[in-house]
Amino acid sequence: MKKSAVVLLHFGVWLCYFIVAMGLMAAFFQGNENAEESLMQKAFVIIAMFGLIPSVFSFYLYYFLLFPYFFKQKKYLKTVLYGLFVSCLAGFIGYGMLFFFVEGSCTEEEEDAFVGIVFFISFLATISGVIALVIQGFITWFQDMKLKEALIEKNHKIELALVKSQLDPHFLFNTINNIDVLILKDQNEASDYLNKLSDIMRFMLFETKTEEVLLSKEIEYIEKYIELQKIRTANTDYINYSIVGDAKDRKIAPMVFIPFIENAFKHCTNKKLANAIQIEIEIEADCVRMSCVNKYDPNRKVKEGSNGLGNDLIEKRLQLLYENKHTLEVQKNNNTYAVNVSICHEEI
Repeated sequence: MKKSAVVLLHFGVWLCYFIVAMGLMAAFFQGNENAEESLMQKAFVIIAMFGLIPSVFSFYLYYFLLFPYFFKQKKYLKTVLYGLFVSCLAGFIGYGMLFFFVEGSCTEEEEDAFVGIVFFISFLATISGVIALVIQGFITWFQDMKLKEALIEKNHKIELALVKSQLDPHFLFNTINNIDVLILKDQNEASDYLNKLSDIMRFMLFETKTEEVLLSKEIEYIEKYIELQKIRTANTDYINYSIVGDAKDRKIAPMVFIPFIENAFKHCTNKKLANAIQIEIEIEADCVRMSCVNKYDPNRKVKEGSNGLGNDLIEKRLQLLYENKHTLEVQKNNNTYAVNVSICHEEI
């Protein structure tokens, strides 16, 4: 719960305290016609001023001490015993304040009335303590609900991690078929591509299980993925890939950029075009930027379920991983689809 809401809740409690206290005292003296007007005035001052401090004392001891250390731990007997002790202590505080500030100037009749008022202040302190337990219980319940929501979000994050770790079967089968064909032409080159595929699968199965990986490893994965895509076409100008900056020992969440690159290859079907896919990664002091632009046929009908990971899911993952530390811009023209992703924070 936000601090402003808690402060407002406490303010409402003490506002209700004044209203209820004044109402009870007014009802008491209204039924007692023999009560002197001076006594009534002093009683109102006592309840409004001197009754407040013992109630505050009791409220916050219940709030900060009894609830977390006894009530929350299900030590109910100790909660009751210590609660009674706190209420009695609050009553003595009220009596002490009456003795030093008011009682010396009172008549004998007024002093006798003060004894009842002290008990009344103790009663108010007890009520304040119970209210404190209720409020703290509500706040704790609310925070537990928020915690459960966070756990659900964490579970969703795990599900997204599983999604990101899945290898596209079409890419896998096509790559294996291309390597199989390449074996007849150049066994050394086919072996090289087979090692790249093995490294990709190893990265996806093992490296991505951690929350962060070395940026250099992520870039290495992207480069090997692009190399495997190149064997599917004889057009050497099909892909334009460049990297600016030095990754050094920087880290990043695994497979942040690759879903956009995978989608670019899935939607760019004309492999005869020059610069059909343009990928640029720029590494700065505190930011990593990735730009992926691909050409596509706007008239081509795409079957539902064959689009790979949708941008909504990818953006949700970015929001979970880099809340308020990333930007995602998507621009779609007649035959060009551009994605720009920036991740900026002190650890990049």
